[in-house]
Amino acid sequence: MISKIPLFKIYWDEEDIRAVESVIRSGMNWAAGREIKELEKAIADYIGTKHCAVLNSGSSALHALMVAYDFKTGDEIIVPSFTFITTAYAPMYVGAKPIFADIEEETLGLAPEDVEEKIGEKTKAIIPVHYAGLPCRIRELKEIAEDHNLTLIEDAAEGFGAKVKEEYVGTFGDSAILSFAQNKIITTGEGGGIVTDNEEVYNRLKIILSYGRTSSASAADYIDIGYNWRLPTLLAALGLSQLRKVGKLIEMRRKNAEYLNQRLNKIEGIQIPEAPKDYFHVYQMYTIRVEEKDRNSLMEFLAKKGIMTKVYFDPAHKFSLFRKHNYSNSYLPITEKISSQVLTLPMYPHITKDELDYIVDSIREFFEL
Repeated sequence: MISKIPLFKIYWDEEDIRAVESVIRSGMNWAAGREIKELEKAIADYIGTKHCAVLNSGSSALHALMVAYDFKTGDEIIVPSFTFITTAYAPMYVGAKPIFADIEEETLGLAPEDVEEKIGEKTKAIIPVHYAGLPCRIRELKEIAEDHNLTLIEDAAEGFGAKVKEEYVGTFGDSAILSFAQNKIITTGEGGGIVTDNEEVYNRLKIILSYGRTSSASAADYIDIGYNWRLPTLLAALGLSQLRKVGKLIEMRRKNAEYLNQRLNKIEGIQIPEAPKDYFHVYQMYTIRVEEKDRNSLMEFLAKKGIMTKVYFDPAHKFSLFRKHNYSNSYLPITEKISSQVLTLPMYPHITKDELDYIVDSIREFFEL
């Protein structure tokens, strides 16, 4: 069935087309062109870090950081189970062990008190997630990481442009990953990035994301095991064009979310996504909470109305891979409660008022039946 209102649409304009066309018409450097360094500098300047490296996906970015920080078998890394699967995969890419901590109900990010409980002798890092574009309790998590001498890696795949007070997510941790997948705040279709102030980590990243190769004016040398995680020039050019309008895109999302909040807040049975004081939510997703007994029925009802919805996320520790590794007994009561309630509604910058009204009216109809 083709939805009348999809979960997301990509916002693009003629500038995006011209940016990609320019690279195509150049007839050269469709990979490793100047636009890559330009995008890296522009992202670092926007977020406020010394360095940025762009890659072919946010998942590659997580893998790259596991390698760059030299995590290995026997190490433990604390992650949420309420996340896209690659956050949970990341430690396993290098043989380390993910340790699932519970989330808290206000931001749906890692609960600092449970993270503290999960820290042990083998713990090396914490990877918090900024869910749906809302910063997690990152300041408290940063304090915990510093107190225990742990690496803090922010998963900001959904949080590009989000802030706590005037500090952008991505600047609290030792490093952070970004995603430019097609439903993100800015997109290159697929793509990702890493931002950091750590010179050593950045220098290693630049080597391992391109085959482990270093080069000089006279010769190239292969000095480390490396990968092909590079972002093509075509996509970097598109990223630059998207980044130039990021303020507009975020403002459009926030305006749409504010309208939904005002209307949905009047419907009994719906809990809207609200940000704590001093938290700047970019609404990469618009996720409501509905009692478990109603959630799946509401999904089915909206689907019949032509409104696409999705559950972000089912608990990672319940999937087959993690059950096989005996994670299914992890005690994560808030994670399991929230995962049974969340429902992501359509959200994109150029969604129309008529579409928003149709979504709200359909939800009201469900609860009045």
